[in-house]
Amino acid sequence: LIVAARKSGAQAIHPGYGFLSESDAFATACAQAGLVFIGPSPRAIRDMGNKATAKQLMQRQEVPCIPGYDGADQDDNVLAREAARIGFPVMVKAMAGGGGKGMRLVESAAQLAEALRAARSEALKAFGNGALMLEKAVIAPRHVEVQVFGDSHGNVVYLGDRDCSIQRRHQKVIEEAPAPGLTPELRQRMGEAAVRAARAVEYVGAGTVEFLVTREGGFYFLEMNTRLQVEHPVTEMVTGLDLVEWQIRVARGEALPLAQEQVRLEGHAIEVRVYAEDPCAGFLPQTGELSVWRPPEGAGIRVDSGLAQGATVSTFYDPMVAKVIAHGADRTTALKRLAMALERFAVGGLRNNLHFLRQCLLHPVFARAELDTGFLDREQVDLAACVTPDAATLAIAAALWQTRAVGSLDPSLRNWHSRPWRAQPLLLESGDAKAMLRVRAEGDRMQVEHGDGAVTSVLLRQQEGTALRVSVDEVDEVVHASWQGEDLDLVRGDRYFRFAEAQGNAGARMVAGTAVVTAPMPGSIAQMRVTAGATVAAGDVLLILEAMKMEHEIQAPVGGRVEQVHAEAGQQVGMRQALVRIVAGPGA
Repeated sequence: LIVAARKSGAQAIHPGYGFLSESDAFATACAQAGLVFIGPSPRAIRDMGNKATAKQLMQRQEVPCIPGYDGADQDDNVLAREAARIGFPVMVKAMAGGGGKGMRLVESAAQLAEALRAARSEALKAFGNGALMLEKAVIAPRHVEVQVFGDSHGNVVYLGDRDCSIQRRHQKVIEEAPAPGLTPELRQRMGEAAVRAARAVEYVGAGTVEFLVTREGGFYFLEMNTRLQVEHPVTEMVTGLDLVEWQIRVARGEALPLAQEQVRLEGHAIEVRVYAEDPCAGFLPQTGELSVWRPPEGAGIRVDSGLAQGATVSTFYDPMVAKVIAHGADRTTALKRLAMALERFAVGGLRNNLHFLRQCLLHPVFARAELDTGFLDREQVDLAACVTPDAATLAIAAALWQTRAVGSLDPSLRNWHSRPWRAQPLLLESGDAKAMLRVRAEGDRMQVEHGDGAVTSVLLRQQEGTALRVSVDEVDEVVHASWQGEDLDLVRGDRYFRFAEAQGNAGARMVAGTAVVTAPMPGSIAQMRVTAGATVAAGDVLLILEAMKMEHEIQAPVGGRVEQVHAEAGQQVGMRQALVRIVAGPGA
């Protein structure tokens, strides 16, 4: 990057909001090369990037902090003793970095050793630093953060707050500004505490101070992110400010354009993070080519993404593919706009979380703004519809299959027959679901008979690109369709399906009594837990697979004896590659 900046004649580098933006080594290298790092000083990054140092700074600034342990002695026995002193449940956290990496909730002493191992391993891979700290776990708090900005003239302001409580595995899923339900007094106290935190390290540029807010209205310092946040658009939409412009102006030596009393908030904004992942398979990250990509548009809607149709989502990056943000005069308006936008966001080629996000937004608890970090663990969010096609979706797929089958004929001859046209049998599969259908053409209209005898009428109208106008039982709608070889990618609303023509019961079969565990995605074997001959129980962890910046535990589907191990630590494996073969049965 520094070589590229020199060759292009650039004066400054904006590091985005990935890990590089919080690298004090990179900020130092920029300065040594005569380039401006658009962000805080290396010292501020270093002090706030280490959670233990940051916590000590906050205590000196009288910012409330969670009880815990952040000592230099990292021996597991010391950490176990400190955890017992703090009292379970405790949170194990990497001292370096952020983004939920190297973080584990530990409910009891029996879980601590494995949590320490996993958190340390993840932190080393993500940040090159395996040091850990412990904190008393605050159960079901809200996660509220404050956007701060400082300049080189000693000015620091806060630009409102954001609620980021809706999280999965410590990764934010939904963010909104301002945080609902906070009293003006609490907002001011948190904002002033965030400013004190920034002043403690002479902060210059955009930063975020994160807090846990208790049900009783108290708050604790969590960490400071010394960068622009992924969720900064919600702050931009309620303040009307361009935070990246502010970053560049401050880096150029200018003073902040507004004083604290001049900051105004208007309306409400909500953001969701769209991921390439399968919610119905434990949110496993997905890879592949985008066969359909049609982001939503409209008043109050913003989409941030760097992808286009035909782009490949690989294993080398975080699975986030887009952010969708909606703004409205109030929270209800913003919520409705965002839910409608997600329904219009067509993504095909790989499974994604659009349907899951929309179900979260429409959940009555979320609609009432009853927010805390335990929402997704506690509340039931409907996932079945994201993988199980309904009758209308199956009928559209069948009609497209029939149309393709006769597509080479002259239009005047399509579906013509000297006798009444007989229904054509069609066995379609999507994921684990199979459906036997019968398709009968009546002019331009297809009559699709389902296994239960019900009939769906489908008329395919006009297609432009992937967008296809259809009429299903006389109701018009727009779907997106794209053929991938012999498979059909179909996007209907916020749901994506890949259909293939099934071959009855033909194809590969498992040998009776033997389970072959395969890789659910491409990745690298971080750790093998079993060897040939070992006895395992269903649910035992066989290995750790590292993919898309995360570690995934691969578990035994059955109990029995490990007959063969087909991979080793450090090995790169492909999708569905055989990893472990287990002969089922007690002591088999």
